[in-house]
Amino acid sequence: MESLVLLSIVVIIALGIFSQWLAWRIQWPSIVIMSLAGLIIGPLFLLVNPEKALGDLYSPLVSLAVAIVLFEGSSSLDIREVKNISKSVFRVVTLGAFLAWIGGSFAAHYIAGLSWAVSFVIGGLFIVTGPTVIIPLLRQAKLDPRVAAVLKWEGIIVDPIGPLLALFAYEVIKVMNLNEGGFGYLLSFFGGALVAGLIGYVMGLLVSVMAGKGLFPEYLKSPIILSFVLLCFCSGELIMHETGMLSVTVMGFTIARRQKYVSSIGNIAHFIENISVILTSTIFILLTSSLSRETIGQIFTLPILGYVGIMLFLVRPLTIWLSTIGTELTNKEKTLIGWIAPRGIVALTVSGYFASILLEDGFDDASILTALTFALVFITVCVHGFSLGPIAQKLDLASNDTPGVLLIGANEFSFALANHLKKMEIPVLVMDHTFHHLSKSREYDIDVYYGEILSEHTKYEIDLTPYEYILSLTDDPAYNALVCQSFIPEFGYQYTFTLTSRGDGPEQKEIPPAHQPNILFGENVEYESLNRKMREGYSFQTIDLELEEKKTVKKEDLSVPVDGIWIFIRKEDDELIFITLKEKVTVEKGDQLVVLSKEAEQ
Repeated sequence: MESLVLLSIVVIIALGIFSQWLAWRIQWPSIVIMSLAGLIIGPLFLLVNPEKALGDLYSPLVSLAVAIVLFEGSSSLDIREVKNISKSVFRVVTLGAFLAWIGGSFAAHYIAGLSWAVSFVIGGLFIVTGPTVIIPLLRQAKLDPRVAAVLKWEGIIVDPIGPLLALFAYEVIKVMNLNEGGFGYLLSFFGGALVAGLIGYVMGLLVSVMAGKGLFPEYLKSPIILSFVLLCFCSGELIMHETGMLSVTVMGFTIARRQKYVSSIGNIAHFIENISVILTSTIFILLTSSLSRETIGQIFTLPILGYVGIMLFLVRPLTIWLSTIGTELTNKEKTLIGWIAPRGIVALTVSGYFASILLEDGFDDASILTALTFALVFITVCVHGFSLGPIAQKLDLASNDTPGVLLIGANEFSFALANHLKKMEIPVLVMDHTFHHLSKSREYDIDVYYGEILSEHTKYEIDLTPYEYILSLTDDPAYNALVCQSFIPEFGYQYTFTLTSRGDGPEQKEIPPAHQPNILFGENVEYESLNRKMREGYSFQTIDLELEEKKTVKKEDLSVPVDGIWIFIRKEDDELIFITLKEKVTVEKGDQLVVLSKEAEQ
């Protein structure tokens, strides 16, 4: 039995992570791959049943994982994201949530055939979208920042509100239908929610103060804060069931607000984010592989499919359009936001709890809640996951331009490179924190930004969505390294580049191998030599490579008509392959090679 539990845990964790990797490779929504993987090993082939294998530990483990995911989402919120759309966000998470509750409840009663009592419970729960499904979709779609901010804030703030609304509806049912307690009982509900929120605020404030005073050693900071998150969740749950999610959300938001005073708190973000990715993968595999075949069969009944259709095509769009009347959002933005509302982990985990207590209270129609929830989650994840990108591009709310290049450091070489990229119709932006360095941009008519790339407010001042590659080209090697390390999580290691800090070949070997693929151009090509070549009359040329077949060759073995420094290769699909210290490059017919050479540009 112990071996079975161990094998189940390992299989689920590994399958979840590899599902995320496969989704990245084939550009599918990761939630879809994870759900399919869970169904295959669970109800389809009956290889694993985590709920039976883990027994009484199943629900607590899922709840703790959800708590960490919610904390990660709320701690990443920054009010500057919504400085131009604050009214829209406020309306969506208040009036929009209320309208979604009412609309979902009516749909559950008239379409799914549920009683009014069960309908209002499940209607409250289904207002959630959640960071576990929204944020992965936003990463893939490259949405307009305004739309992405509304969807992100809605998902994170409404996630704990949904279970609370469902719980409130259940408490009202107990008072009115089951003759339990009275209105004082309802007051205790609101008091419990208030106390749970206060616990989250105090915990967040306590962590911020302790971290700010240096009471946590750096190597223990992340584990200690993670422990506080779990304690916060359990404290909220002890006050009242399902309020732990409210506690950790408030704690995360409090810490996010304090980051501008305690910058060291931001250092834990990547640690918590990595844990969140692992837990998101694991939870979806856990939940889907624990479904029974009977539950899967219930999904394909007409009432459930009809309910999902009404939620998709009527309730959600109507909710957004009504709640955002008179706000900053354009009609296109309202249309996209009104279409996107995938449900996720919170709906799946909490619906099981409400199904059990409603059945105990004699509401037999609650038996279909698990099937109804999974149908809504899986269908919305699939439909919205696959349609978000195309619809956003159709509405001009996503970047569909050629992947752009962000150049850090204004100098003769970076301006000339930016000018050539612009001639090739590749988006480019030159950024520098010294104003007079940018004065030469007028000669080339290229986009520049005066500011510090490492400043936290920069990402809220400019939209980095169009740029897929970042090149740090300043004269300060330490600064270049810091820029690269800071933006690897956002751009990806393979899209982050800098210049060598050493000109001598033998000394180049001192660079750690892990960093060498990101060192641009060659062993002796450094800042001074590049800018000196620009003063000597070097310029950029684009060469069409005439090749019969795809091949991987050493750079010196590839015959090109111009001698010079290889800069990058442009593929037919507009992918840019910047030349680094790697000895070999892969080229094929249709590629273009950009070279810095002495000959005049044609």
